[in-house]
Amino acid sequence: MTPGVPAPDVPGLDDAGVERLRADLTAAGYTVDGVEELLGPVASAALHRGEAVPALRATAGLDGTGVTRAGGPAALVRAFLLGADVARRDLAAALPTLGVDAAVAAGLLEVAGQGRDDAVRARVDLRPYAVEDGLGAPADWWVVSDLGELATGRALRTDHVLGVGGASALLAQATVRTPRERVLDLGTGCGVQALHAARHARTVVATDISSRALAFAGLTTRLAGLPAGTVELRRGSLLEPVADERFDLVVSNPPFVITPRVPGVPAYEYRDGGRAGDAIVQELVEGIGDVLVPGGVAQLLGNWEVHRGEEWHERIGAWVDAAGLDAWVVQRDLLDPAQYAEMWIRDGGTTPEGDRAAWRARYGAWLDDFAARGVEAVGFGIVTLRRPAVPGGTRLRRLEEVTGTVQQPLGPVVAAVLAAHDALDALDDDALAAQRLVVAPDVTEERYLTPGDADPRVVLLRQGGGFGRTVQVGTAVAGFVGACDGELAAGRIVAALGELLGTGTAATAAEVLPRVRDLVRDGLLLLPAR
Repeated sequence: MTPGVPAPDVPGLDDAGVERLRADLTAAGYTVDGVEELLGPVASAALHRGEAVPALRATAGLDGTGVTRAGGPAALVRAFLLGADVARRDLAAALPTLGVDAAVAAGLLEVAGQGRDDAVRARVDLRPYAVEDGLGAPADWWVVSDLGELATGRALRTDHVLGVGGASALLAQATVRTPRERVLDLGTGCGVQALHAARHARTVVATDISSRALAFAGLTTRLAGLPAGTVELRRGSLLEPVADERFDLVVSNPPFVITPRVPGVPAYEYRDGGRAGDAIVQELVEGIGDVLVPGGVAQLLGNWEVHRGEEWHERIGAWVDAAGLDAWVVQRDLLDPAQYAEMWIRDGGTTPEGDRAAWRARYGAWLDDFAARGVEAVGFGIVTLRRPAVPGGTRLRRLEEVTGTVQQPLGPVVAAVLAAHDALDALDDDALAAQRLVVAPDVTEERYLTPGDADPRVVLLRQGGGFGRTVQVGTAVAGFVGACDGELAAGRIVAALGELLGTGTAATAAEVLPRVRDLVRDGLLLLPAR
């Protein structure tokens, strides 16, 4: 796509205009920290929940009826985040380098007139963004997308380009951030994942089926000041635009929402992939290995159906088996059909309070669609796939449910799990016994005793970071972990425990070493650095 040339209803700025806009946003303090400082904790928290009233009150007086806060981000907040009318003179003060007229000509703003107090309204959502990934906090970025329902008060258009959401942040923080040559951002939307990928990749290819999304992504990445050629935008469906190419890393927040394919239920480009049921996620999981180099990693979000009589992991497990790749699936949520329907009908802007007839019709269509396939629940989670660097090793196949609070960013945890799998695969029990293991610094131990007992009835190992795992262990394993300070080899600790407990070395090793492997896989115990 040509920089500065917009798709329909998308702003277009030449390079000079982008530089001027970036300078104005920076000078106004229009950053994540600047906005939160302006709004205060109550209004900021409400805005994160999708409620604008406290933020509107916190920035009142910018529509010509009160004191102008020129030089601060308040005018920009009201216009680009809240969708409120702002007096022309206030936005002129906030955008002195670009200017209101240039912003109007570029499609960023629309005006009611040329008077100083005439109303100006944003045509796009332009917001600061600074989600920490595995490389630490990024520089200040701005993400451009369509205005959401919060700002417009209307249902979304079907070619709506979504801005930053919870799913975007989850994927950005869960992505492995080791240095890469080429990264594919499949289904880039407004370009958030491409921004993060550009921090640790030589080149990024960002694809989307929507020309509007690619235009927004182009503006987002150019506002970030990325060097020319860092992000290449391509239009097309799924893997079609990169057929016969290979990447070190693929990230994707694909249009995975399961939507009935019936008249009267709108399909939104940003969330509906045009397939029935969960077929789009299946297609990606089973086919994404075709574009991975040996050792290449793919990470994506997705939904999968849980059919009557099945466990949640059976369907997604069949897909990863068909892919033939290393696979780690973490289910983060599980909704029944009614919960799922309610969430996505509301997401499109239809509510029972606003359009009762449409709400009931769409709700019924969703339930009918699920019933036709025997769907009893829908899972959501993170899928990590990897093409093994060396054929012949033990394939990683891990499917688990982790619904509690996790400590972000998870990318370093994912990288550590993959590395631990490879390291353990190369160690038989004798080699493992020669390792000098260390307890991870975020691990604590809890012991529960009945009053008067000499020994604890329950010993728990708790992980403070990452997935926050809690592992119950017996006396032998607890004793082994307690001795892992890097001084003694695992075999010597096992032998000492066998003598102390009277169980002998062989029996103690048979009990302890399999659990040690699990603790290393989960990051509670660390192998020595190579």
